[in-house]
Amino acid sequence: MGFSIHWSWLAALSCLLCMGNEVRCDCTEERMEIVGGDYILTKQLKIGSMLVYQCPEGYYPYPHLTRICELNSIWKPAPKRFFPQRCKRVECPDPNVMEYGNIFPPQEKYFVDNETTYECYSGYRLRGSSRRVCLSNGKWSGFTPICSRDTGDSCADPGIPPGATRDGNAFGIDDKVTYSCNGELFLVGSSERVCQENGHWTGKEPACFYKHTYDTPLEVSQEFGSAIKGSLTTLEPIDDTQEGRKIRISKNGTLNIYIAMDISASIEEKDFNKARNAVTKLIEKIASFTVTPNYEIVFFSSEVYEVVSILDFLDKQITLKAILTELGNFKIGERNTGTDLNGVFTRFLERMAIIKQQVGEERFKEHRHVLIFFTDGAYNMGGSPAPTVEQIKNMVYMNQTGSQSYQSREEYLDIYIFAIGAEVFDSDLQPLATGPTSERHYFKMKDIDNLQETFDEIIDEEEVKGLCGLHKDYESIHKGNKRQMHPWWASITIKNQGLPRDCLGSLVTPKFVLTAAHCFTFEDLPEHVKVVIDDGQGKEKKIKSFKLHPEYNINAKVNKGVKEFYDYDVALIQLEEDVNISSAARPICIPCTQETSDALKLVGESTCKQQEEILLKNHLESLSFLNKKQGTTVVVKNVTAKMGDIRDDCIKHALGAPGISTKDPKEVVTDNFLCTGGQTPIRDDMSCKGDSGGAVFKNYEHRTIQVALVSWGTTDLCGLGGGDLHTRQTARDFHINLFRVVPFLKSILGNDTLDYAPLTFLKS
Repeated sequence: MGFSIHWSWLAALSCLLCMGNEVRCDCTEERMEIVGGDYILTKQLKIGSMLVYQCPEGYYPYPHLTRICELNSIWKPAPKRFFPQRCKRVECPDPNVMEYGNIFPPQEKYFVDNETTYECYSGYRLRGSSRRVCLSNGKWSGFTPICSRDTGDSCADPGIPPGATRDGNAFGIDDKVTYSCNGELFLVGSSERVCQENGHWTGKEPACFYKHTYDTPLEVSQEFGSAIKGSLTTLEPIDDTQEGRKIRISKNGTLNIYIAMDISASIEEKDFNKARNAVTKLIEKIASFTVTPNYEIVFFSSEVYEVVSILDFLDKQITLKAILTELGNFKIGERNTGTDLNGVFTRFLERMAIIKQQVGEERFKEHRHVLIFFTDGAYNMGGSPAPTVEQIKNMVYMNQTGSQSYQSREEYLDIYIFAIGAEVFDSDLQPLATGPTSERHYFKMKDIDNLQETFDEIIDEEEVKGLCGLHKDYESIHKGNKRQMHPWWASITIKNQGLPRDCLGSLVTPKFVLTAAHCFTFEDLPEHVKVVIDDGQGKEKKIKSFKLHPEYNINAKVNKGVKEFYDYDVALIQLEEDVNISSAARPICIPCTQETSDALKLVGESTCKQQEEILLKNHLESLSFLNKKQGTTVVVKNVTAKMGDIRDDCIKHALGAPGISTKDPKEVVTDNFLCTGGQTPIRDDMSCKGDSGGAVFKNYEHRTIQVALVSWGTTDLCGLGGGDLHTRQTARDFHINLFRVVPFLKSILGNDTLDYAPLTFLKS
């Protein structure tokens, strides 16, 4: 990648001769190489280009992470002939700051994979980790080791993180400790902590970072919490000094989310795309709950480009779909030089002022504001944003800074900074992060490849147990549990006489599984039925009872030329114990319940008809069902239900099924069925025998709603190896429409007189 020295001298001389006539020359690649690594150029060798050094895992560029090609065609910082750029092994902060104990082995420096153990002096007790390993991100594994003794102090010894110095050794009420970092390290967390009457220290446990230190996605998912639509919960700390927060969702209050993404020249385009994808995932995840936030989304460099205006939400002029469309359509294009970070904060402050004016001061008190920034912090115009951040605080805290009222309003403002980019200006960015002092609001990331997964994991499962239809997308699971995409499916096997009968079912409450009635025979008893749902507490579930629809009668129309009649082909299986609800086992939503109205975001008193008009509104309605593979694996099959004036043409093919001699297809297929199959206008997937009873479902804004269940079909294409073209053209599947069997579902699932939690069914 280098140029010859001879050419470089000629180029430099040529530039010197031309600069008087305002001719700019490019920088050169002389002495830009890095030993053990490589580099990339954001704008080739042109003026303003950033050279970004890259090293293997466990190493970092030294002495510089980047260089900039300046107007005089010289790289800044300039390379030094006798101090070449190289990849240096990642170092962790010195742990030899622990008091009243020993660290083994004692070393001058600690590098990746070095292991340390900790031992306290006699009379002292070890808290934290007794063994730690230096990780590739420049942090120590585990938790800060602390040697302390029971002295009757009001607060426990807060310890000293590696690489730090602490002033203050008294731990009584109102006693204060302060921290600073040694050498080239910088402080993350609280530099000052005060012992409170409740025995806890104020602020967040401090840590010392090198410039090359970064946070992992797991750390971010554990610590990133916000005031999304309600209260935040503090989880039980792992030890006396560590805490974690997750989002909790409730239905009260108003939430305003402001998102800003840096698209200045110092942020690479690939980072911008990843940030945009991560923000899209966050918005989609929040949309899967019953909360509906207001959004302001901007991109910025020297100018602020507004993609979504929060004022449109106040005027109800924008939808979630429109937000995602606008976000997806935005392209970087040719960016202006420079970065005005203060301009973004000023824009958000102006938006808050307009909201306050429109809703009034009293209602504004109930508005929560969450500001999320993706930036490297390098601003060269507009001045420091710090004064504007103070104005935002004063507006949200109601100008009560420093009082008890101020602290009580801390939860109404969160400013999160995600520091991304090749070179991050930590000292400028950290003071801008704002929120309750016990939380971390500043995150420094090596890259944002896994940020989508991070956002997917920050939702507190405990708070959303009652929400049906939640699931994770394939993209967010990667190597994880694929069951989380369809956490409601159940495998059913009935063994009485003869060969076992296999069916599928769907978990509709923690206690009930919905399936097809024809899976059972008259002689079957609960002990003949096996239901498998992998909820982390044993896969096979004991059966208490099962009940078939009272109008199901497979022999009802034998004298009319229908050997097997599947109308009302629906049954409910009651489990002995509740399924353990988690991301891997969760109920699906079913029609005509309040839970489904919440998933559909129907405001006020909704009706069953409204739900049906949303879910089954088209003549060709796209739906899906599951096809069971070996073991506990399922795949998604896609179909289109033919409805309205094209339904008759679909159901007529029922007459070609074995055992059918009637000439009237409506004798076979009543209005209680949905019809799928064939190749026109779309080639539908077909069900197999073991798919009976499985959910026919639709994903609505990341909530899964079951509209039918697999009942029967005209042809077993699975047994025919896929069938020929003609067979596929005439093959049809028929599914029980759950909107037509609501009274049966309500009689069991909505019964509030028994020993299980009922669903809330709509009045009409």
